Amino acid sequence: MTARAGSAPPGRRLAIGAAIVLTVMGIFLAANAHLLYVALQSQPDCVAHGKPGLATPGQFSAAKSSC
Repeated sequence: MTARAGSAPPGRRLAIGAAIVLTVMGIFLAANAHLLYVALQSQPDCVAHGKPGLATPGQFSAAKSSC
């Protein structure tokens, strides 16, 4: 099999493809790590709600209040 003029050798194409795949995977993992970090570090503010199990119609009730 002969290489076409101007095309990269198969080993080089494999290396470039692997580098692209690893870069995309690295970005994906970094984004998910950041998402996990932000989710664990943030604490939402408390909102007004009825006592658990005693909500009136049109009012929300927390399953288990942490406030």
